[in-house]
Amino acid sequence: MNWLEVIIKTKPENEDLVSSILYDNGATGLTIEDPNDIVELDKAKDAWDFIEPELLENKDDGIIIKAYYSEAENLDAILEEITKRIRRNGLGEILTSKVDESDWAENWKIHYKTTKIGRNIVIKPSWEEYQPEEDDIVIELDPGMAFGTGSHETTVMCARALERNVTPTSTVFDVGCGSGILGIIAAKLGAGRVLAVDLDPMCVKVTKENAVINQVDETIQVEEGNLLHMVEEKADVIVANIIAEIIVDLVPGLKNHINADGIFIASGIIESKLDMVKEVLLENGYEIVGVEVMNGWAAITSKMVI
Repeated sequence: MNWLEVIIKTKPENEDLVSSILYDNGATGLTIEDPNDIVELDKAKDAWDFIEPELLENKDDGIIIKAYYSEAENLDAILEEITKRIRRNGLGEILTSKVDESDWAENWKIHYKTTKIGRNIVIKPSWEEYQPEEDDIVIELDPGMAFGTGSHETTVMCARALERNVTPTSTVFDVGCGSGILGIIAAKLGAGRVLAVDLDPMCVKVTKENAVINQVDETIQVEEGNLLHMVEEKADVIVANIIAEIIVDLVPGLKNHINADGIFIASGIIESKLDMVKEVLLENGYEIVGVEVMNGWAAITSKMVI
């Protein structure tokens, strides 16, 4: 399967707005590259094997934001809308290219490295060696066409919130599971049961594969569809790393699927939309327990109190 890669060259201060435009038009995940950060890696001699030469040549003050869209989608209409909004707001240069699914993992190896994203959670690609420390929870995850490698701020904040709230008796729902990383983290933290759901069949496929690789497939049930229409049971912890608008739409129905005093972890929220999400949570019987912000992205931990 071919995918359309939409590339926006823009200024760092435009990151939130460009990301919002791409998400509004159906992107399920983004990659964000700061060429100046990458240039710093050339000071380490072993970094050259992992840096694309064209990134080293780009030494301006811009960033590159990439989004991916399946050929099965209405690409002409999507690209037209993105182009109109980017140009209307003077947000940068737009490029596109085709990406073959078979080349995806190889392309990602350039940037994807073993990373510690919580107190004990370590995300490791299969091609890297890693010697775990005593309390490390190591999750092996290779990039695929489903998004969620652990490197993005929204995933990091969700992982930290799961560390604080998952117990051995927890039932956890991962809404919009992507690669399954958050559901796998919950299972590795000892959750008794995890339900991971996504509307995208590719995400369901990849999550199932990743659950087997990480030996938590007996704990995680993976389903394609909308959580609100699929189950009648309730969870102790629900995590949704999506976007602010979808979270706002999700919250009213979600209270029928969370236990009293249950925890809802919501992320994928651009900081400028934080108050909008807080407001709908409070209106629907949640208490805001904590808010974390990283590089313009926010995560909200709330508790069902009604």
